[in-house]
Parts: sequence; C-alpha cells; structure tokens
Amino acid sequence: MPVILGEALREARLRAGLQQTEVATLINISRNAYSRLERGLMLPSVPTLYRLCTVVCTTPNELLGFSYSLPPGTSAIAKDALRRRVRQLNGRQALALIQLLSGER
Repeated sequence: MPVILGEALREARLRAGLQQTEVATLINISRNAYSRLERGLMLPSVPTLYRLCTVVCTTPNELLGFSYSLPPGTSAIAKDALRRRVRQLNGRQALALIQLLSGER
C-alpha cells in the first residue's frame, strides 16, 4: 500500500504542477517526511491524507489505488437524492449554497 500511494501521490503532484517542498509546506509536514511518502516508505495519517488530496486535487481512493469509478447507476441515484435535498432548502439556505458553490463568502 505505501508504494501504491507514493506513486499515485507523485503523479497527482506533478499533474498539479507542484514541487515536493511546496506540497510539504502546504500540508504542514517536513519535506523529508513528504519525500518518504512519495518513495513509499511510510503512510500518512488520515488527516494528512485528506490535506494531501486537497492540495494535489485528487481523492483518497485514487491515492490508495482504489477504483474511483462508481457502480453503474450510482451517480444517477446520487444526483436524484441531491436534487431532492436542494428542493427542501429555504430561500436563505439556497442563497448560502449558491454563494458557497460560487466561491463567495
């Protein structure tokens, strides 16, 4: 598992156009510790894994080598559930959601 994570992490970092030092700084670990992650010599803690995913724009599933495709029909079911929940929002909640999705505060 550490080797799989390390390879996927390196690929994601390169796709994001970041240097190891930049990622290490952004997730608040040493460059040496980050290097060990990429070389498959250690695994990150769960909080560090999520910070990594945010910084290199990927998912935990991708970094851990799991398929990130959903079973057939799952996305349609999830979209329908989300639509139902959005319809239940009051005006203030809907506005807050729109602002959140558009990046406004």
